[in-house]
Amino acid sequence: MQKKMRLGVLFSGGKDSVFACWRAMEKESVSCLITLKSRNDESYMFHTPNIHLTSMQAKAAGIPLLEYPTRGEEEKELVDLENAIAAARDRYEIDGIATGAILSVYQATRIQQICHELDLCCYNPLWHTNQEQYLRDLIAEGFEVIISGVFSSPFDASWLGRTIDAGMIDELKRLSEKWKISLTGEGGELETLVVDAPFFSKRIRITSSEKMYANYNGRYMITGAELVEK
Repeated sequence: MQKKMRLGVLFSGGKDSVFACWRAMEKESVSCLITLKSRNDESYMFHTPNIHLTSMQAKAAGIPLLEYPTRGEEEKELVDLENAIAAARDRYEIDGIATGAILSVYQATRIQQICHELDLCCYNPLWHTNQEQYLRDLIAEGFEVIISGVFSSPFDASWLGRTIDAGMIDELKRLSEKWKISLTGEGGELETLVVDAPFFSKRIRITSSEKMYANYNGRYMITGAELVEK
């Protein structure tokens, strides 16, 4: 019987990284989650809305979390990413890294290069996946996902805090065809937060939040949350 790889998951708390973690758990062993906490809201590499909730997600998943700070400066943040992955390799003896990359060559190539330099494999279970089917699989497999940020037209403030369901997927499909945007928000149009997943022992209940929005740029900022029974 082939030994399972020990993986660290680059973990932002958004749908892609959480779903990638789920896929990694189905085939391999997930030893830790790795979160880069950027001081720059406009980071090229890292998801920022509600990044503070990854610790709550990790607790719900029962998986150790390694948090690493970064200023989020273009290219320089890659040094921070490499240091974080190296720390995870040394602390948790991982064999590779799993990511939620779907289309971003910028992110994928840089992560692959870091893994190569650290003698780690790179696992990208969502790479070039069918985006519509992926979103429908999210719902079918029990993920509860909300929109935590919008960063382009035609998304207005009404999208902030909405839960992804079948109706939203249909709406996103229409908008994708009309506006030539990524169906999954991979182009930076949308950011998300997972409040429940099949491998969470508890779900996240939001107790307080604030919305900030102007000129097709908005964030759903969660100011209070707790883990509750499903």
